Amino acid sequence: MSNEEELRKQAVKRIGVRRAFYTNLAIYVIVNIALVGFWYVSGAGYFWPGWVIFGWGIGVAVHGFKALGKAYGPSEVEVQREMDKMRGQS
Repeated sequence: MSNEEELRKQAVKRIGVRRAFYTNLAIYVIVNIALVGFWYVSGAGYFWPGWVIFGWGIGVAVHGFKALGKAYGPSEVEVQREMDKMRGQS
């Protein structure tokens, strides 16, 4: 497999991870808005949706860090720089 094919494969994987994160984030927001709505309609006593918002929020934050942060993989600039080195263009 050539370097370009491998790079393309990695790029497709990264795009998939980002899309999965944005889907997770959208579901998190929609569900938590609904939970707060149910809480409000039911009398707005003890704010029990806070537990869901907090717990699930930790998971969404970790997912976001992996999908968008440096922990997931190299940046495009780093990839291009390394590819240039491999091609002898440093």
